[in-house]
Amino acid sequence: MKKIALTATAAVAALALGLTGCSTERGGGTAEPGESEAPAGFEAGATIGVALPDKTSENWVLAGQLFTDGLEAAGFQADVQYAPASNTVAEQQNQIQAMVTAGAKVIVIGAKDGKQLSTQVEAAKDAGAYVIAYDRLIENTEAVDYYVAFDNFKVGQLQGQALLDGLEANAGHDAPYNVELFSGSPDDANSSVFFNGAMDVLQPAIDDGTLVVGSGQTEIGQTATQGWLAENAQERMDGILTSTYGSEELDGVLSPNDTLARAILTSVDQAGKKQPVVTGQDSEVESVKWIMEDRQYSTINKDTALLVEQTIKMVGQLQEGTEVDVNDSEQYDNGVKVVPSYLLDPVIVTKDNAAEAYANVPSLLEIVESYE
Repeated sequence: MKKIALTATAAVAALALGLTGCSTERGGGTAEPGESEAPAGFEAGATIGVALPDKTSENWVLAGQLFTDGLEAAGFQADVQYAPASNTVAEQQNQIQAMVTAGAKVIVIGAKDGKQLSTQVEAAKDAGAYVIAYDRLIENTEAVDYYVAFDNFKVGQLQGQALLDGLEANAGHDAPYNVELFSGSPDDANSSVFFNGAMDVLQPAIDDGTLVVGSGQTEIGQTATQGWLAENAQERMDGILTSTYGSEELDGVLSPNDTLARAILTSVDQAGKKQPVVTGQDSEVESVKWIMEDRQYSTINKDTALLVEQTIKMVGQLQEGTEVDVNDSEQYDNGVKVVPSYLLDPVIVTKDNAAEAYANVPSLLEIVESYE
């Protein structure tokens, strides 16, 4: 991912240089119940905290570097920290509290567990800091000012449609198709959004018999993958194949991301079963290769550079005391308030459109072109 990081960092830095403002005023904004307080501005060169979850996927690793480079290019002091994969959410809670104590003016949070951060974000709000939920919604608190993410419900819809399209093209027989469903970690608010988006497309096909979930496991509590860990997905797939698909073939699997997709496909391969149609997300390098080799059917391209770029732009608007970009004020209810959001559009990627989808991502385009 080195070329991605260099290219994306340059793009973020170029935009960020235009985001520094000269406003040093802080003032009292008023807000209607359930709405974020109007930006009041703060001093240039302030500390911006960025609390990210563990480095279990490539996009989180890249995001940390992009935030560091982009915020510093914009004239801010960047404090970027990760919560270790081996630790509990307590480590991220401590990191956020330390950012509050250090006087961070904005804290950007990619939540390790969005249900367990209300105390910390409320402390940030009480200290006069703004809170931006990054990629994962923070739940059950009014202290979240903004949410910036790709449209995750649409991500799920694209995954569901890709599964249907892939089955029709590659299953080798007409419906009904045997499928299994996987979802992400239950401590990640996005997991249910991805799953619900996919089921918005898949449930009608289950109801009319086009799809048959052999295990009968169709509820998110049954399909969850704790920690987004590959070994957990592989273990569950192993069990399902043993219990359900002794003499039956598995035609397709809804996988919420690339790491789990490869684990699922590894399980199927080790069981000696035919390769099913499997979805994914994140455009991880290895999965892009597998797509080009006709092993994984699809992924989702969510350009991390664009997401970080938009977040830094919002930080700059807060610093200047100008109106902050949002394009959705209805979708993301965190249980206490509807959080004003900026949503970016995800892109479905299959072998057929990979070159077009990665036209602006040189390292991935190079991989795609190496297979042509």
